[in-house]
Amino acid sequence: MLDKTSLHNILNLHAWFKMGKAGGRLANLSYIDLTDMKLEGVDLADANLTGARLYGASLRDAIFTRANLFGCDLRNADLRFAHLDRADLRGACLRGANLTAASLIGADLREGQIAFKDEARGLRLMKHERRPGELDYAILSGADLSGARLNGTQAVATDFHNANLAGAIMSQAKLRNANLNGAILSGADMSSADVTGATMRGAIMVETKLSGVDLRSADTTGVLRVPVSVFIDDQPLDEVLAIHETWVKTSGASGSRQTVAGADFRLVREMRRRHLTTLDAEGACFYGLDMEGIQLQGANLIHADFRRCNLKGADLRGARLIGAQLTHACLEGAKLGPLDLGGDRLMRSDLSRAVLTFADLRGADLTRARMLEADTDHVMDKGANYSLVER
Repeated sequence: MLDKTSLHNILNLHAWFKMGKAGGRLANLSYIDLTDMKLEGVDLADANLTGARLYGASLRDAIFTRANLFGCDLRNADLRFAHLDRADLRGACLRGANLTAASLIGADLREGQIAFKDEARGLRLMKHERRPGELDYAILSGADLSGARLNGTQAVATDFHNANLAGAIMSQAKLRNANLNGAILSGADMSSADVTGATMRGAIMVETKLSGVDLRSADTTGVLRVPVSVFIDDQPLDEVLAIHETWVKTSGASGSRQTVAGADFRLVREMRRRHLTTLDAEGACFYGLDMEGIQLQGANLIHADFRRCNLKGADLRGARLIGAQLTHACLEGAKLGPLDLGGDRLMRSDLSRAVLTFADLRGADLTRARMLEADTDHVMDKGANYSLVER
């Protein structure tokens, strides 16, 4: 195992190289044993770690962008929030590793041909073995794997929930018993993948290639596919919203309050800064929409789907968001405090049982909001106001 002084020198020279300083050179840690090493936040972008042993290493927030991790042993490593964009992870073993919210955009996790020494009978021979990239039991919840190459990868019982796998190549991947709940699989190639026993509840599967895939034993409840209609009760959704907006803007003199429960808004052209106060949109789907500055005060948004929506600066005072899906939603600067009904009456926003994992709540006002049993894992909430919040 490399001693800490030698490792420190290698990392310093690598940093110099990245800064263009004289004497610097790219780190070469190929086949080095770094078992259980604490390297949180280390910058090893472009470094060579071919065949390195990083079993159980602490690598949270580490930077491995474009690094060569071919055949690396990363079992049980802590790679939360690590940067592995375009890294070469062919033949790497990530069994049991924690990659929550890591970025693996364009990473290569296909099988690789691994060289190893065989010293049997006193001979030192280099042998080669084709080994698939292994992600069995790894945690990749919320990770960004868009465009990653996972064809043929072994990922049994792997946790991909809420991960971004858009455009990923997953043909012939072994995904038995994997958790793909809420994962983005739009444009992904899953041809001939084995999804036996996998759960894919609420996954986004727009234009996903599924030839040769047997989904009979997989749980595909609530999967979102290509939106097919912009109508509700034979009336265009845009017209329905316009009627409601007129009712709001004229204080009820014209138009009428609308109910759009369960509607799919993904094909509606414009949702930014619309005036939709008290709209009844229970169970509606707004997935991925730009709704910046929208006014939804007092709206019924129970169980609505706002995943990956832009709700920056939205006015949601007094809104009922019980059980709403807000994973990866941007609520920066949003108003989620109480709605003043006059006469000392306040309508509190209700986010009880809402799912806010990986949501952006920076600068949001949540004064007096109900958040009973809300899931707020990994939220960004710097500057958020939680005064008198009920949890």
